[in-house]
Amino acid sequence: MRLFRRGESASTLDLLIAGLGNPGREHAGDRHNVGWMVVEELARRHDGSFRSKFSGRLAETRMGDARVALLEPETYMNDSGRSISAAARFFKVSPQDVLVVHDDVDLDVGRLQARAGGGLAGHNGLRSIAEILGTQEFLRLRVGVGRPGRGDPRPVADYVLSPFTAEDDADGIVARAADAVESVLAEGLDTAQQRFN
Repeated sequence: MRLFRRGESASTLDLLIAGLGNPGREHAGDRHNVGWMVVEELARRHDGSFRSKFSGRLAETRMGDARVALLEPETYMNDSGRSISAAARFFKVSPQDVLVVHDDVDLDVGRLQARAGGGLAGHNGLRSIAEILGTQEFLRLRVGVGRPGRGDPRPVADYVLSPFTAEDDADGIVARAADAVESVLAEGLDTAQQRFN
């Protein structure tokens, strides 16, 4: 699969990378905000600086030869599609050139899965994006956050809204996920899947 179809659209971007999360200092380290953490790591690596735009925070930068926009929707998770679709329209990118980085409770902590399209797995952020873009055929990087362990009485919703533990190694997870995004851009989805899935 060729990721980019140069010349076919008027887009000024190669890829719109959106990290999902919730606004507010109280959510900064939550498992549910791992998408934001990955986007912030990419901005740090590639000298992107954020400004307010599209009901979120946006940084435009280059990653190698590719022009990318990094987006953190600040609409709350359940309304992420509104921010992402506004950015996609502005940059004239097709849904296939949108990469959404999000937490996934069905993957073990730290496990990654890059894919094109797929189901929504009960993830309200993904549901919002699919509804507003009119398709599920956007790129995803699923970042495993696991589920509450044996003897942990918390419902899954409370678990994902709690911080990573020291044993989880959030910094390592975020760094590896950022590596995977860079691989998708530099080498294409198939190679990234072989390396990181």
